[in-house]
Amino acid sequence: MTIKSKQQWGKAGSMMGSLALFSCIPNVQAENSRPNIIFILTDDMGFGDVGIYGGKFVPTPNIDKMAEEGIRFMQYYSAAPISSASRAGLLTGLHPGNWNITSYLQTRAGNREAEMADFLDPSAQTLPHILQNAGYKTGHFGKWHLGGGRDVHDAPSITKYGYDEYVSTYESPDPDPLITASNWIWSTGDSIKRWNRTAYFVDKTLDFLKKNKGTPCFVNLWPDDMHTPWVGNMEEQMVFPQGENSEKNFRTVLIEYDRQIGRLLDGLKKLGIAENTIVIFTSDNGPAPSFRGSRSGNYRGCKASLFEGGMRMPFIVWNGGKLIPKGKIDRTSVVSALDMFESLCKMTGTPLPENFRTDGKDMSKALTGTTQQRNKAIFWEYRRNNKNAFPKPADTDLSPNLAVREGNWKLLINYDESDIMLYNLYEDPRETTNLCEKYPDKAKELKEKTLRWRRTLPTLKQ
Repeated sequence: MTIKSKQQWGKAGSMMGSLALFSCIPNVQAENSRPNIIFILTDDMGFGDVGIYGGKFVPTPNIDKMAEEGIRFMQYYSAAPISSASRAGLLTGLHPGNWNITSYLQTRAGNREAEMADFLDPSAQTLPHILQNAGYKTGHFGKWHLGGGRDVHDAPSITKYGYDEYVSTYESPDPDPLITASNWIWSTGDSIKRWNRTAYFVDKTLDFLKKNKGTPCFVNLWPDDMHTPWVGNMEEQMVFPQGENSEKNFRTVLIEYDRQIGRLLDGLKKLGIAENTIVIFTSDNGPAPSFRGSRSGNYRGCKASLFEGGMRMPFIVWNGGKLIPKGKIDRTSVVSALDMFESLCKMTGTPLPENFRTDGKDMSKALTGTTQQRNKAIFWEYRRNNKNAFPKPADTDLSPNLAVREGNWKLLINYDESDIMLYNLYEDPRETTNLCEKYPDKAKELKEKTLRWRRTLPTLKQ
């Protein structure tokens, strides 16, 4: 069955979708029990920021508890090592290069120099649009960064991408005036102060769920923590006046962020919907600054790098009932943000749309507790050139601009075929030993696959 339009969906299609669900999720049978989905996309959080992932810099008891009550994945990858591209891949299930978004969106001139569009094409097939058509109420609360802001004044409204309601920051087509007194990340004139932003987005999420209780909901909760600037409350600023990028200020912000994640989960329980709500927690890309690699879990690289530290993210799936097994650590399943579209459709009993295509795959079994072997390569691209890309990785270790992972092998290469690197991630997850000379046939095979894939991506029409 396919979806052609919201009007053509109707009750019969919705019921058929819900009945198709439940090889993945047990104990959910009726249409009105289709699970709520909350997707928490933290901003610039590294693998090593979370205590249960080995982070030692800041305690994160609420996120740790979330992992202990759910599934913690050890091999999850973002769609890109930078914000806009990562978000485009997550929402569409397609490599962000398909939309001419390969770095972070900014001014019109900067986008052109970087060979990028000004915003995500509103005709893009998005996960929220498909869920909305299937009877879900959809909300977006937090950072957008898929077009709008700066001098891009013609970006489509967030509603054009499948959302019923939204609240967003300055990098969006219609920012919330309470958090955008100026055209920048934060301002002392904001009514909602920087240190209360995540709490504000959590409040909006809980209000949305309360208002739509009894109807299945899909919510993007995309805070702009843990992105710099790190601004604690006034008392903390007096204690830690070292600056907005200091390690002490980072500490105060992460402590508050963790507290708000706990508040969200407690709020779901108070609303009586935790047992039928699945919460996914991850990050859009690696950290910046990385504090000498500690925030990347000591993986090589960080934000704006195709090394592991720029793309391997914490990833937790939680449920307040019996939909998700508790305390599971999945060290084997290799999961991509590109998989979320198809996987969440399967988990919610939502038929895929007509002419559906994806660069991911259905990993719903892994997301609901059964380890899956991946039989599909994951490709990445970061930046088409070096103009107006993120200035440099936080640790100056600039990677090539293309990468692929297939099985345990990972290859990195520039589009001009320079700077080729081959790693066995099972034996060398820190990417310390280039194996190109030792395994020239494997390097050649993955090189050809990567360059062939890259040639399929469109170029920007000037």
